[in-house]
Amino acid sequence: MLGILQFLKGYVRMKIWGVSPERFLNLCSNKNILLWDICKEGEAYTMCISLSAFRQLRPIARKTGVRVVVLQRYGLPFLLPGLLKRKIFIVGLFLCVAFWIVSYRFVWDISLEGNYQITQEVFADFLASQQIRVGMLKTELDIGALEKEIRRAFPEITWTSARLSGTRLEISVKENDAPIVIPEEVYEGGRDLVSEYSGVITSMIVRSGVPVVKIGDMVEEGTLLVEGRVPIYNEDATVREYKYITADADITVEHSISYQDTLPATYIRKTYTGRRSSRPFLRLGSREVKLPMERPYLVYDTVVQGHTPMVLEKLSIPVSWGQYVYREYMNVEHEYTLKQAETLLVEKEMQFLATLEEKGVHIIEKDVKIEESSTCWTMEGWILVDQLTGRLVPTGMESGADQAPADSGGNVSVDGVE
Repeated sequence: MLGILQFLKGYVRMKIWGVSPERFLNLCSNKNILLWDICKEGEAYTMCISLSAFRQLRPIARKTGVRVVVLQRYGLPFLLPGLLKRKIFIVGLFLCVAFWIVSYRFVWDISLEGNYQITQEVFADFLASQQIRVGMLKTELDIGALEKEIRRAFPEITWTSARLSGTRLEISVKENDAPIVIPEEVYEGGRDLVSEYSGVITSMIVRSGVPVVKIGDMVEEGTLLVEGRVPIYNEDATVREYKYITADADITVEHSISYQDTLPATYIRKTYTGRRSSRPFLRLGSREVKLPMERPYLVYDTVVQGHTPMVLEKLSIPVSWGQYVYREYMNVEHEYTLKQAETLLVEKEMQFLATLEEKGVHIIEKDVKIEESSTCWTMEGWILVDQLTGRLVPTGMESGADQAPADSGGNVSVDGVE
């Protein structure tokens, strides 16, 4: 605090030497003149003194025969005269401060965090419908009402918080992370498990239902694997009735998948000519001002070179400027070599195999080859895999399936009633 006061009042660092500098220091002390940072340099002394006290030193210096020389000047009284001569600097400083004060009254950035199910675009449309936008006055923003509207518009949001941090509106939400329960379809009858592929059964674990195939059997697509109709027998081993359930089993089938992929024989590659042109722009929020310009070249790409001052970035004020750089290029047709075609097709094949492995498919063997034609490169062949199979279908109810055969006495039992 003392340093600030000394800067505002102004002070100097001076050097004294002469007949009796010690007496000079004593007289200053007797007259309550403050001296600090006193250093002895040979026969001389250097020290700091306030500007107002410095004006009282002349009679003391004459009386003690001491010479006084100012080494350095510090403080606002010495700074202001130089600043007043620089009128453009003063005007710029005033405008800068005014710009900060005015800009602080607006919302210049909106951030959203915690959203996973709701996209940024959907939330931006919601804010636009609520008249919440970049560039609005802070006084127009009702934080409490905004939080209520967010919870009302998005039922999946269980908690929300909005606050102003400088010129930025920060919105934090928490979505309901409870698992979504998908209701199962209700079937009046049972459901059978049928094969989705044609192949050989390699493993089989049945949890419910009646298996009708075994390991090593050859099955076709649509073959019944596990029946959802379970017979209930009488004591004489005759079928009394059938109970319909949903078949459940883990059955793997070894089968082959045909694979084919193509690559055009030629491709287009950009070749830059070296010609380029630029177009400056000024961007404020979502608005952009740029100089009018005709189409620079027939075919070109655009590179945006933008700059945002650090001060405006810290204040979250979306002001930037820069230039669009247009670079001319030509589309040149090239042919794939055998090595290039092999590399690209193998990469695509590996991506396909990785997708199968992510689905739990075990790859046993593969046999593919690459062929060239006048228009394209083709990779085709087959892949031997071991894959889970099983698709639920409604159980087929045969005529009289719920009726047991006649007994030796000629009586018929239906549903346990004679």
